[in-house]
This record gives sequence, structure tokens and C-alpha cells, in this order.
Amino acid sequence: MFEQMSALPIAWLAIIGLAIAMYVVLDGFTLGIGILFPFFKGKEDRDVMMGTASPVWDGNQTWMILAGAGLYGAFPLVYATVLPALYLPLVLMLLALIFRGIAFEFRAKSTRYRHMFDMAFSCGAIIATFAEGIVLGGIIHGLNVDLDQRHFAGGVLDWLTPFSVFTGLALICGYALLGASWMVVKTEGAIQRRAYNFVRPLSLLVLLAMAVVAVWTPIHNVQVFERWSTVPGAVLMVVLAIIAIALCLSIISGISKRKERSIFAKVIGLFLVGLAGLLVSFFPVIIPPYITIFQAASSEKSQFFLIVGYLVIIPLVLGYTVYSYYVFRGKVRAENLSHY
Repeated sequence: MFEQMSALPIAWLAIIGLAIAMYVVLDGFTLGIGILFPFFKGKEDRDVMMGTASPVWDGNQTWMILAGAGLYGAFPLVYATVLPALYLPLVLMLLALIFRGIAFEFRAKSTRYRHMFDMAFSCGAIIATFAEGIVLGGIIHGLNVDLDQRHFAGGVLDWLTPFSVFTGLALICGYALLGASWMVVKTEGAIQRRAYNFVRPLSLLVLLAMAVVAVWTPIHNVQVFERWSTVPGAVLMVVLAIIAIALCLSIISGISKRKERSIFAKVIGLFLVGLAGLLVSFFPVIIPPYITIFQAASSEKSQFFLIVGYLVIIPLVLGYTVYSYYVFRGKVRAENLSHY
């Protein structure tokens, strides 16, 4: 398998991995704010919560588009197999994201129906996150693919397993942790104290969820079991587990010391450890349990043509992202919401 490795599919995996990581972190905290919305009843608190995300939320989703377009161009077999296998959760995710987007735009202008847009914002965030977790769990669990015909050969509800439901719930906890840590950075006073209160239990839940996934995945996936049973996979997974535990303890320790930015950075670190664990477990497989990035790749000419464009687009989007966060830096307060 590894003898056939070439540079372009690996480069594309790195590009798509970067886009997915950026989307998970950046849109993750805006979804997390929506998940926590029901726990903040006051209108002013909810206005401030929306104010922390409203200048950047639509730009955050650019990364999802980049990841999806790159996946379509570089690994078309992934589209041909993953989409039919996961139509229902993917459509549910898109509909929920639309609901959330409508709430973002209309809530600030509506007084009579604001409670409905609050509900749409929160429900959209929870359902979209759960659907994303279902998709992740369905892919990790493995897809029934006809290798000769190169298409999905399973049933329409194959994705609905106890494992995928668990990953959906786990991602809700994860994004809620991202949202709470983001509000710790961007707010102050009573709303910040309430956000701090969410960080400790959510950190422990996320660490527990990562441990459950780490135990559950090799039970139903022989390839992952073999990867984790041999060197260097076993060593890398032990190192990642130690890093995850250290990050979690450091996050909890930072709550009493009020280390705002450090807490948010370490929560991001937890998510990156999770993504690194997936890479260690499955590389070079992109459609578990069998199809590798080399089998799923488009022609070298197509990949090269696309990568030239992405080498221009990625720095532009990175620059735009950094600049937008720089412009809207600082605390969000009720009295300066008009700036957002």
C-alpha cells in the first residue's frame, strides 16, 4: 500500500485536513454558542452572545466550502460513496445550518418574533452539530463499498448505529465547550462567570467521550486495532492520550486562575488531538475500512491544476480570517453591540 504513495494525494489530504480543522474550530464555537443559548435566558446576555460571533460566523463557514470543493476535485470517489451513504444526516445538517443562518440575520431586527429566532438559532446549532457527529461516526464506523463498481453498496440507514449516535452527542459536548471557552475570552462580568462554569464539566465530558471513542473504534474496526497494536501507531496513540489528559487538567486548572486566552487555546488543542488521532488511526485510508487516498484520487493533472488554485486561495482566506478577528478583537459589551 505505502509503496504506491505519491506526493499529490498527500498534499491534498493536508490541504483538506487544514480546511476541516479550521472549520471545526471556527464554526464549532459559533455552533457551541447556539447549543448554550437555552442556558442564558436574559435578552441582553443573548445579544452579547450573538455579538461575539455575528461579525465572523459566515466567514468561518468558508472553510467548509473549501474542504468540500477540494474533496470533490481531488477525491471524487469520496463523493461517489460518502454522499449516498450519508444523504439523510448531510441534508439534515444543511437544513439546520440554514435555520441558524436565518436566525443570525433576522433576530436582531425582530422584536415580536425574537423568541422564534432564538429557538431557530439554538435548534439549528444543536441539530447541525448532532448531524455532523453522525456523519463523523458513520465514516469512522466504515462504509459498505463495492470496490469493483466503486460505489456505495449499503442501505439508506446504515449510518444509524449506536456508535454514530454517540459521536453526535459527543460533538455537541465538544462544540459547547468551544462556545463556552470563546465566551470566556469575549465577554466579562456575569455572563463570563457563567461561561466559566460550563468549561470544567464540559472538558471532563469531552475527555470521557474521546476515551470511549478510543476504546470503541478498534472493537469494530480490525484495521484500527492492528494499527494501535503495533509500533509506531501504539506509541503515537499513547502520546496523544497523555497530551489530551494534560490539556484537560490544564484547562480546569486555568479556570481558577482566569487564564482566558490560554483556556480557549487549550480547548482548540483538544480538538486537534482528536483530529490527529483519526489521522494516526486511518492514514492513508480516506473511506474506512479499505479505500485509500491513492485509490480515491482524481488524475494527477486534475489534482495539480486544482492545487495551483488552492495555493492562491488558501493564503487569501487565511489572511481574511486573521484580519477579521483582528478588527473585531476585544470584549463584547451590551453598550457597544452596535459595532457588531
